[in-house]
Amino acid sequence: MRSAVGVTALLLALPGTAFAAPSFKLRRVNALNGAGNAVFLGAPKGDSRLFVVDQRGVVRVRSGGKLKTFIDLRSRVESGGERGLLSIAFHPRFASNHRFFVYYTAAGTGDVTIAEGRATGDRGTFRRVLLRIRHREAPNHNGGQLQFGPDGRLWIGTGDGGGAGDHFGHAQDRRSLLGKIIRLNVDVAGARARIWGIGVRNPWRFSFDRAGRHTLWIGDVGQDRWEEIDRVTKPAQRSLRNFGWSKFEGRSVFSSAKKLTGGTLVRPLTVVPHPESIAIVGGYVYRGSDVPALRGYYLYSDNANSWIRGIRLRDAKRALRFKKTAGVPGGITSFGEDGRGNVYVCTYGAIYRIMR
Repeated sequence: MRSAVGVTALLLALPGTAFAAPSFKLRRVNALNGAGNAVFLGAPKGDSRLFVVDQRGVVRVRSGGKLKTFIDLRSRVESGGERGLLSIAFHPRFASNHRFFVYYTAAGTGDVTIAEGRATGDRGTFRRVLLRIRHREAPNHNGGQLQFGPDGRLWIGTGDGGGAGDHFGHAQDRRSLLGKIIRLNVDVAGARARIWGIGVRNPWRFSFDRAGRHTLWIGDVGQDRWEEIDRVTKPAQRSLRNFGWSKFEGRSVFSSAKKLTGGTLVRPLTVVPHPESIAIVGGYVYRGSDVPALRGYYLYSDNANSWIRGIRLRDAKRALRFKKTAGVPGGITSFGEDGRGNVYVCTYGAIYRIMR
């Protein structure tokens, strides 16, 4: 079992004031060996099982100490590069209705696809496609996140259609579902996807804080200079949010020729410059029991660098921050939560649990 030494960084809040960073380790979960090209991990709330998404098109479940195939979608999935099976989400009433949802790029086209399935014990069955978004101009920037929000809707994060520099103009185009944060009412037959946020580039991972007002945190992958973390405190409100891409990259102007097309502009909470970060990986506000000292910290990382950062707001102007490098593996693809809020780190080679 591989583990890391404690955090070595200092935590800076106010000028001249330093705090010891929370100590934690990354402990490899041997029971999840064989999970494949893991790009996501999740579980229904309160469930003791773990569901691991393999980018190549398989979801595996750890149940009773064993790793089993939950559902095999390889015949439906176009995998490679940024494409593949990218996320899974469980209905808030999964314990009674057994409904789950997957996000993948469709075989033969690469179209972004949201589909529904049903679980019977440790096996899942494909039922139907709920939403298909044309994505054929370039293979990158597919987005990939599903999460149920505090409003009971299924939230979906899509990329801007690929290429570079918002080449196809989707991010600020309110007629397009690319470059957006979308809500879908899966409890109403035939319900249409509704745009909640525009102007994202590639929101690879976003999450809702389990506590309080269920604040939304988004890790949006940047272009050439900046990676960003966005935070919205009242995500269930219906007013349109605009995250600024491609007029802005991070807090800087990317293209003065681009125009914002409405909505309330959301400025990044924090940014990380290149090459310190190349492809940001959004995580979770830690609410687990494994490391009490981490509670309240939002954890995030980078796919091309070996670090984990944490940020916890103290008030409107001050934040506690740390950066951990010791014992952090390279190639982090995602964070994940188990049914009790403990946090895991996924890589193609292994899965780790954040522990004391």
